[in-house]
Order: sequence, then structure tokens, then C-alpha cells
Amino acid sequence: CSGCAAQGSTDGLPTVCPSCGAPWLVRYARRPSPALQARLRDRPATMWRYREWLPLMEGEEPVSLGEGMTPLVHVPSIERALGLRTVWIKDEAQNPTGSFKARGMSAAVTRAVAGGARRFTVPTAGNAGVALSAYGTRAGREVRVYAPRTTPSRLLESVGVYGGDLPAEDGHLGDCGRASRAGAEEGGAFAGHTLREPYRSEGQQTLGHRIAGERGWAPPATGGRALLHGHCHRKALGGLGPDIGLLRAAAIDVAAPDTGCCGMSGSFGFKPQHSAASRRIAELALLPALRAAGDDTMVIADGFSCREQVGDLA
Repeated sequence: CSGCAAQGSTDGLPTVCPSCGAPWLVRYARRPSPALQARLRDRPATMWRYREWLPLMEGEEPVSLGEGMTPLVHVPSIERALGLRTVWIKDEAQNPTGSFKARGMSAAVTRAVAGGARRFTVPTAGNAGVALSAYGTRAGREVRVYAPRTTPSRLLESVGVYGGDLPAEDGHLGDCGRASRAGAEEGGAFAGHTLREPYRSEGQQTLGHRIAGERGWAPPATGGRALLHGHCHRKALGGLGPDIGLLRAAAIDVAAPDTGCCGMSGSFGFKPQHSAASRRIAELALLPALRAAGDDTMVIADGFSCREQVGDLA
């Protein structure tokens, strides 16, 4: 458990820790042999070439649509425009459902089907619902997606194209979450909500294998000072310890104040009437920390909404 360190079984359909309600973190009985790294390139070009690092039992086959091996694109024009030495862009839009959410849903649906799930529900601002529709359908399971009516039409249409059922909801993403949980309880479905099942993040971490493991990347000795505005999902899923460790490995003196959530996640953040909530949250810790930081302090925020909050309010 990411909150109280309790341990649980992988049997059935684990959701969150029954003791404290925090997300489960997946841990593996054995570390894969370092010698495996040299053999990866001979395996099929999907994220499941990293199967020893993923929640796949002996003899199981994953629910897959060929996700994961998206290209790293070298972009010299951005290097010149920003005065940077090297810029590569990971093009996750080339995943089967158009976003990195395909990785997480492939892993989540694989384990849920093995655990006995017959149908799925999920609330979404777009991409997660599209991905679950595709992977649930691939596994022969029913999928119901709850999305705000204001979600971009292309994403809503994609849910149906991939086989999902879509009762568009009035209200915001939180309302959809409540409707999804209620629908799961009434229909005996498994609710694949963010941070309420443990395997989506396991699929998404294959991004690191692809970028760092196969390319032999190590953090450069950058140095300097930084203020880390951590993503709320990352804080909920075990904290910012690994992020801080990586920055310190790059010789960066990093401070990570408890900045909370940006209050701008997904479609919620694009509505002008919600900006006041974001500002109130920012005034608790983020903005005071930014005001106190020196001119030579880097501000690191790994989420789009987090960066928008800093850019709008700092």
C-alpha cells in the first residue's frame, strides 16, 4: 500500500487498500536478469517485450493491440528555436488509441480479465475512455464510459467506434466518477478508475524502459537549483521520492513543497469559472514557494495542467 505499507494479494480484482483507501503499488517477487536487456530487440515490437517487468503471469497472453513501441523523433528546429543541445519527442499519438493511455489499459485489462472481470466502467475526460473501450472490446468484454458532455466530440465518437457504450453526463469529471462507481455496483462491472486499480501505471512505466533502458540513458550532471511541482497522480501513487532521487542524481539541489493539486486537471481546467479554485490551491504553498525562489531556480512540473497553473499564476 502506498499509504500504510500494508500488503495485499493479487488474486481477484484488487482496487485500493481496504485499511486506508490508498492506491496499491505493484511489487514483483524477482528482479529480471540484467542479461535480458540484450535480448529485448529480438522480441515483438510492443510494450510486452518487457513482460518480465510487467504484471503477466507464466503462460498468460496479454490483451494487446500492438501498443508501446512509439518513435522518438529528433526535432532540430526546436533545438535551434530554444537554444537547446538535443530535443527528442516521444510520439505517443501513434499508440493504437492515440495516446499513452493505451499502455496502461493494456496492462489493466489483461489483469482484470485474468481476475474475472466480465464488464468495465470508467469515468474519463477523453483518452482513458477511448483506450478502455478498445482494450475491453479486444478482450470480448462490455465497456461503459462516463464522460462530461463537454468532452471534445472526436473523443466521444472514438469511444463508440471502439465498441464502448457512452451515456454522456451533465456536470464535470467528478460527477462522472460517481456515476461510474454507481454503474459498476449496479451492473457487476469492474471500475477501472485512475488510482483505484493498480495496473494502469505498470503499463505506463514501459515508457521509461523504452527511453532509458534501450537507449542507455543516464541523468546528466546538470547541477543548479530546482523547485519541483509534482503531478497529483504521482503524489497519490507513492509520492515524489523517485522523482527527487532522479533530480539529485543529476546533481540538482531540489525542493519539493507540498503544493497539492493544480486544480486544473482535464476538461475541468479549461473552464474559466474554475480558475478561482486553482488560484486558492496555489496560494497554499506553490505561489509562496515560487515567490521565495531565486532567479536561478528552475521550476519543474511534469504535467500539462501543472505547467499551465504556474504559467498563468506565477
